[in-house]
Amino acid sequence: MIEKIYDRILHRNPGEKEFHQAVWEVLESLEPVFARRPELLDESLIERLCEPERQIIFRVPWSDDSGKTHVNRGFRVEFNSALGPYKGGLRFHPSVNLGIIKFLGFEQTFKNALTGMPIGGGKGGSDFDPKGRSDAEVMRFCQSFMTELYRHLGEYTDIPAGDIGVGEREIGYLFGQYRRITNRWEAGVLTGKGVLWGGSQARSEATGYGLVVFTAEMLKTRGESLEGKRVVVSGSGNVAIHAMEKARQLGAVPIACSDSGGYVVEEKGIDLELLKEVKLAERGRLSAYAERSGARFVPDGRVWEVPCEVALPSATQNELDRDDAATLVRNGVLAVGEGANMPTTPEGVRVLREAGVLFGPGKAANAGGVATSALEMQQNASRDSWTFEHTEARLTEIMRHIHDLCHTTAERYGRPGDYVAGANIAGFELVERGMVAQGLI
Repeated sequence: MIEKIYDRILHRNPGEKEFHQAVWEVLESLEPVFARRPELLDESLIERLCEPERQIIFRVPWSDDSGKTHVNRGFRVEFNSALGPYKGGLRFHPSVNLGIIKFLGFEQTFKNALTGMPIGGGKGGSDFDPKGRSDAEVMRFCQSFMTELYRHLGEYTDIPAGDIGVGEREIGYLFGQYRRITNRWEAGVLTGKGVLWGGSQARSEATGYGLVVFTAEMLKTRGESLEGKRVVVSGSGNVAIHAMEKARQLGAVPIACSDSGGYVVEEKGIDLELLKEVKLAERGRLSAYAERSGARFVPDGRVWEVPCEVALPSATQNELDRDDAATLVRNGVLAVGEGANMPTTPEGVRVLREAGVLFGPGKAANAGGVATSALEMQQNASRDSWTFEHTEARLTEIMRHIHDLCHTTAERYGRPGDYVAGANIAGFELVERGMVAQGLI
């Protein structure tokens, strides 16, 4: 029955391979749920869950510093609002297309449910590439993008945040244009804002910190800790850097990270302050970090070649494949936590799970970012501002709750230690209850 439903979804959404992959990963986990509750199949619940409530596609014209006009494509997929207003990031990257945004929105729906916060799932973005563009060009693009998107947003409707290519700079330009058009200081309409104008402490750190907290909780189930463990992270942006920072706080040694040009290795540990300066402040390359730190730089290499006990794929989708997974297993990896959305291919996941490696799927392990976005919304609604320590404590509490929910759900369905099944089933059950309770809408 599930295969027939999946075939219909493929037929309705041709050519969207990332979306197909995300849907199948969830569907194959739900077989034990439908075995216990076959009535759910009769209500077309899966078809409804896999069909976004709304898909918005629009053109984004803007001019560069030389006066040349460019046209990009903008997207916002408002996937499911059964548990609350749509919530999910905006991604600015040349790879963005409708299939990728739908996959991200689909994943976001379950991820947001797992946090226990009253938020639905959505995602958006554009095929615009901010890399190499001046601040003025990025501002003009963001203003054009928001001029169309603003009519679909609101603190009770849809609340975007940042993602790849969208940081505090871009959120600032987007928020400024929203205020300019609406004449409202509606802080809750965007999250990831600067702390001085409605943002939350610990938001920049949240996804990376939460990822490491979740991974540490997985290790605890086997009597292990992060103390002394070698950690390898893909990526070297916001998520990767703060994952390494939290890993170090918990006693681990982050020894390698990567960017599109290759990876660096430092057995004594990555110099995080220098890495922040190069990658976050200067928007530079890892090769420049290596020149200044003396680290070994491997151009065009696979960071998963570096032996480690903990691996945190934190760059982009499908970056860790079957061969990479096999290499990690041979080198003695104990746990893999996904800091990006679906960074491990299905074949890679299979290799890791068959080898008994603890595996934290992105919809659970990287939920710290959206959880802290929801905390930012709480602060905006009450005109309040919390300390870093208070916000991080709430984040840690939420990530431990997500871990325990996934762990106990997997055990309840006879899949002990299977965090993929636990996350998919737990997220589905939460969204399903909201949908059924509200009738056929």
